Amino acid sequence: MTDAALAPDRPGAAHGHGRPRLDHALHPAATMGFVAVLAAGLAYGGYNLVADMHRAGQPPLAIGAFALLGLALVIALAFEFVNGFHDTANAVATVIYTHSMPPLVAVIWSGAFNFLGVMASTGAVAYSVVTLLPVELILQVGSGAGYAMIFALLLAAIVWNLGTWALGLPNSSSHALIGSVIGVGLANQLMAPHHAASGVAWGQALSVLESLLFSPLVGFVCAAGLLLVLKRLVRRPELYRAPEGEAPPPPWIRGLLILTCTGVSFAHGGNDGQKGMGLIMLILIGAAPTAYALNRTMPDSSTPAFVQGSQGASRVFRDHAGSAPVPEAAGARAKVGEALKAESPAKALATPEAYAALAGLSDDIAAQVQSYGAIRHVPAEATPNLRADMYLAGDAVRLLTGDNSPFGDAEKKTLGDYRHTLDDGTRYIPTWVKVVVALALGLGTMVGWKRIVVTVGERIGKQHLTYAQGASAEAVAAGTIGLAEAYGLPVSTTHILSSGVAGTMWANGTGLQMATVRNLALAWILTLPAAITLAGVLYWGLRQVF
Repeated sequence: MTDAALAPDRPGAAHGHGRPRLDHALHPAATMGFVAVLAAGLAYGGYNLVADMHRAGQPPLAIGAFALLGLALVIALAFEFVNGFHDTANAVATVIYTHSMPPLVAVIWSGAFNFLGVMASTGAVAYSVVTLLPVELILQVGSGAGYAMIFALLLAAIVWNLGTWALGLPNSSSHALIGSVIGVGLANQLMAPHHAASGVAWGQALSVLESLLFSPLVGFVCAAGLLLVLKRLVRRPELYRAPEGEAPPPPWIRGLLILTCTGVSFAHGGNDGQKGMGLIMLILIGAAPTAYALNRTMPDSSTPAFVQGSQGASRVFRDHAGSAPVPEAAGARAKVGEALKAESPAKALATPEAYAALAGLSDDIAAQVQSYGAIRHVPAEATPNLRADMYLAGDAVRLLTGDNSPFGDAEKKTLGDYRHTLDDGTRYIPTWVKVVVALALGLGTMVGWKRIVVTVGERIGKQHLTYAQGASAEAVAAGTIGLAEAYGLPVSTTHILSSGVAGTMWANGTGLQMATVRNLALAWILTLPAAITLAGVLYWGLRQVF
């Protein structure tokens, strides 16, 4: 899969007179501005990290622990930076190859809307990735095994992304990260004596893998269909022509293409930026639990509803526990944790003993929050246990209220509301984390974009991209990614957009360059096993180091 292998089937087919010039030299002032923004972002993140720890009364970290925390955060931001120049190149390929925007203007524009997309994101995708990880590693992320997990999965995803970028292949950063998470989960299970540790949360993993599998098909079919619909409804010949020379398209077409590019960039930021956020929060929770394990921004006024929700969930669990005794908090925590590690956790949780343990956890959560007055007043020594209780209860409720739930509709609503309450207390993203991730993704967009842009713009179809093809592919990509973000599903911008371009080439009857298509399919197929293997090996090695 070299650059030579990705050359057009017919030399010059996609390199005609409409090919943009991509080799503009950067002005030194632009480089200085880039470095200044990067340095300011890191300083902003460091300042807020220290300020949060001070406000929460977090004991000062030892120099070694602080250095390890800093390294983990830099690697997490490096993943988002690489994601920026690897994935977002797809968003700008169409506006560049249709001469709607000059290349440098396009990548800066896209970077800005990636930034805004991250800032507007909900955080739902961030924690859908986190829930794939082994339960005990999430709860003990500050341990040596927890750091081994973080470093292994991030380094594996970065290495695979850089390798495919070097070959000019539009590979999926989401695919690589999910594969790395699965690799760590499998390695964690295999390394434990008698495989007693938890591995991958396969129920959640399958839903994520389904979204990664079907989204490229959606991109291909919907972009092809949209192009055919446009041809029927919009009878403007200039929309279906390839660019001539370096002249920009008519203003209305140019505005349409810039709008779709903006939509893809914003949606990409909203979806892909969250994957790094979730991992950064894991790192912060492990290193500074007093400051980050609980959402201390929740107001005191939320306490009555929180306590009432916990007590309501306890009643539901007691009704299903029958005569099983309700254990104390420590015993309940152990029982629910053991059930979540089982091969079939939903089945292990649907027993009278597990229901009784969940009732005990809910009672303990209500009692602690009520005694302290609010989550933000929970002292440092009580924080780890309360977070563990909340995380275990929330994860158990997620599994028990899914398909084949043993609860009635009213009970499911009570438990669903309770889960949202627990998530509000443990799953949150501080503004400064959003800002530094947004900067990493946005700045990454402006670096190293040319290789992927050339592949998308020249090497998928046998003829130059038309205006309608570019608009169709990007409109479908923006809509699909935005919808996935609303449902908390991680999807691949790369796969959706490159598949969309291929779909428009097929629908237009201009043909596909099969050498490129084969290589893209091969990268898509190999990403999961390669990332799984690489992350598993790295995790094993790092466990020996920590």
